[in-house]
Amino acid sequence: MNGMVYLVGAGPGDPGLITVKGLEAIKKADVIVYDRLASPQLLRYAREDAELIYVGKLPDRHTLKQEEINELLAEKAKEGKVVTRLKGGDPFIFGRGGEEAERCVDEGIPFEVVPGITSAVAVPAYAGIPVTHRDFNSSFAIVTGHERPDKTESSIRWDRLATATETLIFLMGVSNLPFIVEQLVNHGRSKETPVGLVRWGTRVEQETLTGTLENIVQKVQETGFRSPAIIIVGEVVRLREKLSWFENKPLFGKRVLVTRARSQSSALSEKIQALGGEPLEFPVIRITRPERQDLLDASLQQLGKYDWVIFTSVNGVKYFFLRLAELKLDIRLMSKARIAAIGPKTGEALTDKGLLVEVLPEEYKAEALAESLRPLVEAGQEILLPRADIARKVLAKELTQMGCRVTEVDAYDTRIGTEDATEVVKLLEEGAIHVITFTSSSTVRNFVEAIRTVKTEVNPLLKKSRIVCIGPITAQTATELGLQVDAVAESYTIDGLVEAIQQMIAS
Repeated sequence: MNGMVYLVGAGPGDPGLITVKGLEAIKKADVIVYDRLASPQLLRYAREDAELIYVGKLPDRHTLKQEEINELLAEKAKEGKVVTRLKGGDPFIFGRGGEEAERCVDEGIPFEVVPGITSAVAVPAYAGIPVTHRDFNSSFAIVTGHERPDKTESSIRWDRLATATETLIFLMGVSNLPFIVEQLVNHGRSKETPVGLVRWGTRVEQETLTGTLENIVQKVQETGFRSPAIIIVGEVVRLREKLSWFENKPLFGKRVLVTRARSQSSALSEKIQALGGEPLEFPVIRITRPERQDLLDASLQQLGKYDWVIFTSVNGVKYFFLRLAELKLDIRLMSKARIAAIGPKTGEALTDKGLLVEVLPEEYKAEALAESLRPLVEAGQEILLPRADIARKVLAKELTQMGCRVTEVDAYDTRIGTEDATEVVKLLEEGAIHVITFTSSSTVRNFVEAIRTVKTEVNPLLKKSRIVCIGPITAQTATELGLQVDAVAESYTIDGLVEAIQQMIAS
């Protein structure tokens, strides 16, 4: 029985521009066949057991010929698999999606087309160039830029195209720019017509070059401007100076490495992306259930004896209540206990559970919490401290010195994550990672260990990157490991970390 083929447009590069239906097709696929113009970040939504096959084309080489791609799709679908063909832009706009769909029909394979946001419209928009504007034009044309000047017969009617519409958009045409300009001018287009070229549009590498038909070829040669780029010809290009928005964002052009556990990375990644940066998630921490589950269970069974329960992280709250529910224990068992926490997010997580947090220090670290508790706790009181297996011992030590009986239990374990370490090392070597963020001491230690699985020496890789830490404890760990810290958040929160990145970039 045949499987299913989804021909999915991935959009122009910004992973946020994938459609809801396109994302669903990625998540359900047994096989994903993708090219270089589809954002690699989208592959993170694939199932862990999905087969990923790269068939991308580069200007100087072809990984697979189109006929071979068609055969690959048919072959995998005939095995009964769900195949998602992930293509840059829209599959039916110079994407050869029509040919792939025809092969499915010929083979009796069911298929669906999931349209994508075409680069012909999105890329100019990200450069501040609307393809239509009633003050300038009422029509536009999308044209392939791959026509070769040495072809004996062109499929483009330049005599009609040159002045047929006010705005012309050429895809994949940088290498043929001199020929395109020559044809437009020879067939009636004014040399003064504005031209805009946008390279890697909607991505962190976006670069825009403007000129006129008279000087754009010279400008490209002088700047070394290269493909892949969109060419926009028309008066609407004049609006760029006024409407440029993406390139004016505070983190535009910056790729920021997010080292938090994947389950916690979304908030930071979303804030970076909203400010024009590109978050690159490299989760060096994996959060798992505690190896010594029996110790946590024993404490939960005796919840009624504790005078205080102290939470130091959101994960601690999550796994504490997860296990409580699994053991079918009533939260009312801890009615005697007073609640303390470190950090506003931890406090919010407890509030969401209907608990009142009595102690939440302004400074989000164990030392501050210990000082806040000093006038409140009494000698002989029982205190439960559910935290990570690698948590610092400061709080427990301080409370013990106050005469309290402290029970420390692992609510969760942290493990090192090395997935994508090779790719991250490659990007660091290329200077393509501009900022590295650390949100805890464990992210620093695990990052160093993960990188060392690929490269023995870490520091030489970081020369072109800047390091930002969420607080002084994390910064101290980084310094002890020989890393140069460039900025530390004043407020030990994700918002504070993002603010520190902005201030560093602006300075």
